[in-house]
Amino acid sequence: MTPAQITRTPGDRHGHSAEFREAARRLGSGVGRRRFLTVTGAAAALAFAAGLPAAGSASAAELDARRITEDPFTLGVASGDPLPDSVLLWTRLAPRPYDADGGLPADRVQVRWEIARDERFRRVVRRGSATAHPEFAHSVHVDVDGLDSDRTFYYRFRAGSWISPTGRTRTAPSPGARNGSMTLAAVSCQAYHDGYFTAYGHLASEDVDVVFHLGDYLYEYAVTATGGARGYTDRVLPAHFARETITLDDYRMRYGLYKSDPDLRAAHAAHPFVVTWDDHETENNYAGDTPENDVPPEEFLLRRAAAYRAYWENQPLRAPQRPTGPDMRLYRRLRFGRLAQFDILDTRQYRSNQAYGDGWKIPGPESEDPARTMTGAAQERWLLDGWKTSRAQWNVVPQQVTFAQRRDVPTDAYKLSMDSWDGYPASRQRIMDGAEAAGIENLMVLTGDVHVGYGFDLKKDFDDPASRTVGTEIVATSVSSGRNGSEKPANWDNLTRANPHMKFYNGRRGYAVVELREDRARADFRTVAAVTTPGAPLTTAGSFVTEAGNPGLTPA
Repeated sequence: MTPAQITRTPGDRHGHSAEFREAARRLGSGVGRRRFLTVTGAAAALAFAAGLPAAGSASAAELDARRITEDPFTLGVASGDPLPDSVLLWTRLAPRPYDADGGLPADRVQVRWEIARDERFRRVVRRGSATAHPEFAHSVHVDVDGLDSDRTFYYRFRAGSWISPTGRTRTAPSPGARNGSMTLAAVSCQAYHDGYFTAYGHLASEDVDVVFHLGDYLYEYAVTATGGARGYTDRVLPAHFARETITLDDYRMRYGLYKSDPDLRAAHAAHPFVVTWDDHETENNYAGDTPENDVPPEEFLLRRAAAYRAYWENQPLRAPQRPTGPDMRLYRRLRFGRLAQFDILDTRQYRSNQAYGDGWKIPGPESEDPARTMTGAAQERWLLDGWKTSRAQWNVVPQQVTFAQRRDVPTDAYKLSMDSWDGYPASRQRIMDGAEAAGIENLMVLTGDVHVGYGFDLKKDFDDPASRTVGTEIVATSVSSGRNGSEKPANWDNLTRANPHMKFYNGRRGYAVVELREDRARADFRTVAAVTTPGAPLTTAGSFVTEAGNPGLTPA
């Protein structure tokens, strides 16, 4: 039985069928709860191994691509994780993206690809073919190597007579390059049911080298027939979107819905993306192997395995990131010459459970327990060891949840978010101590999650406003989550008074653009006035600079 065959039936209190529950029971039988994360063999064997193409063999019949009668490139193209000599190219064949099978039979399809120096493909530098396996929802991940560093390329795919849209990508500078500048964008939180992805349409026109997606690429919540806040009057979405994602088919079809958005496709086609997840790609506020709601952990890990697999299938990620059962190593490191090192974190898969039942709570012994971790021990060591050998001018940490302290009121009776780093202060302190020990002078944290834009100074001691500033944090607001938002949310006065290290706070939708130079960095917070109606213009709500060797945000 594969996850695609596991369906939900009415009447079960968790929404799962007897087959799902039996599969989950077998996954967990004889294995302690915390052992699930290491016993991946059992998970893979039960949930997915029977549905994976065997290395070096044909796992399914081959479909003649000339028999595809509908455009298979409805989900567009994407590129990601640029290296000095390579980039990952992605597409997924789905003539009917709202269907569980994408509109294709369970056959292999050969897909040709080419990458060129020019948009008209007169100077093709590499070409080849790849197999779109039905076991991976006919997704294609092509790791193109042998490319020149720090150069723009154009790419496309072919399946039979069908040609994909053209994508544009860029390789990273060579390791020793003294590149004087680069520009990145940071995005997060794109709830389809909360509004249009207008910000992506604007981002597609920005001149940036790379886009960092900081989590909540999709949401597991139900989407109504009219697209929620989008309020469609010219179309009706299939009924299967009006339920929470649980199975592999659910997650695959939800990616089909999200990637059908033209603004999202335009942004992917325009820039290479570096992606990491937060919680909603699987389930709200899960922590490691602990689900949000009262379901058996073995059921949750089967769901997590389905979510992780669909995530890899639908993102421009390399083979090392391909999941095994409910485990997927997403943290990784990229370098852009001597200018920047990016340590992309996963703060969801390995964390301790939220203290005090989650939410905003008064901090205490449970949240301040030194044993609690946001990253897990292995990822923490990897990060700190990477800083010890870094020679980059800027050390940037793209991750998910607010890193700086964030009190809710300017009184002694304040509360902190137990889902953010405030709920894991010992883990945060180990990170900050590690940066200091490694001599990291220009630390920048990139964050998503909270549906607002923040600019923070990172303090040696957050409880002492006069303590030394040791870095900066740029929090990118949501693309659409939270609907239209407002320039000054209801808690604006309380948060700005309670947190003197908060230098910017805006509640509109949009994204952040950061230019890194040898002597300084500049952050621009881009916003749109509305997402419940399409086409809102773009404005810059705030601009700040931080000098190299002198951390701290000042208005530009």
